[in-house]
Amino acid sequence: MEIKQECLFLINEATANGCRLKSACQDLGFDFKTINRWKISCVDARMGPTSSPANKLTDLEKDLIVEVATSAPFMDLSPWQIVARLADEEIYIGSESSFYKILKERKLLVHRGKSKKAVQNKPEALVAKGPNQIWSWDITYLRGPIRGGFYYLYMFMDIFSRKIVGWEVHENESMEKSSRLVSRICREENINPHQLVLHADNGGSMKGATMLATLQKLGVVPSFSRPKVSDDNPFSESLFKTLKYCPQYPSSEFSSLTEACVWVKNFVSWYNNEHLHSGIKFVTPVQKHLGLDVEILNKRKLLYAKAREKNPNRWTGKTRNWDVVTEVYLNPLQNKKEIVMNIAS
Repeated sequence: MEIKQECLFLINEATANGCRLKSACQDLGFDFKTINRWKISCVDARMGPTSSPANKLTDLEKDLIVEVATSAPFMDLSPWQIVARLADEEIYIGSESSFYKILKERKLLVHRGKSKKAVQNKPEALVAKGPNQIWSWDITYLRGPIRGGFYYLYMFMDIFSRKIVGWEVHENESMEKSSRLVSRICREENINPHQLVLHADNGGSMKGATMLATLQKLGVVPSFSRPKVSDDNPFSESLFKTLKYCPQYPSSEFSSLTEACVWVKNFVSWYNNEHLHSGIKFVTPVQKHLGLDVEILNKRKLLYAKAREKNPNRWTGKTRNWDVVTEVYLNPLQNKKEIVMNIAS
């Protein structure tokens, strides 16, 4: 009440000296409609809630969420990763939004990375409805022992399952090495002619005559990003970001080509077999590639149904969507019916 009266006094004094009401209200941080209402009555007539929500978490549940999120197995994972891992152990504590809300209330939710959100453009669109239909690949730099020198990591991934299907590290970049690598991977994955689309950037190693001839011989359809637009290849860019921002990525340079290969080999093993990927409903790329995700996601769906039946007031809408991802789009258009190429058709 004292604050309102003081504000009204200052407003009246300002307007009496020629100041406009809206300007005076803005200077004090109030809406002029609020001030007009206060002039009529200084009583706050707003009606607030008279009871707590039925699905409100108890203090014990909040403490449990904080305890789990800050424990050693989960302290470096996002709430999405934590909830998915708990679901696989048939444990349900709360939803992802509950984790985020409680961690934010306890000031435990802060951005710890150096990354910035990227805006991705959407060129020609492709869609994969199964593994080994669309691959994406690119080359990235790994710092070498000589200042200004780099090793080159060639990496191929399946966009449907996110599995890294092949990789190599070399001391230089060449289309001959790219050609040999893609030939080897196609043999290992038993790729038939006209089965696969391979998407890449516009670099020389991607569009060189040797590489294009190899793809034609293998019956692989090439697809390329627009010139100078790296965001047209989002799956590979995202993969390299995961690689270089993971906690295990060395802060110093690689001392040798062998050391770089050993590190990448360990990363690929972790990424394919342990990493719960957000784009495929938090299963591992190998599980998605082999079709094991169906059983895993059905178990999670059943667990959530039981949790809702046990405590129905916790949900005001549907439970978490654990449906299997059946289509993955590369650079989708606004209207997915406009997809220019459907690999599965």
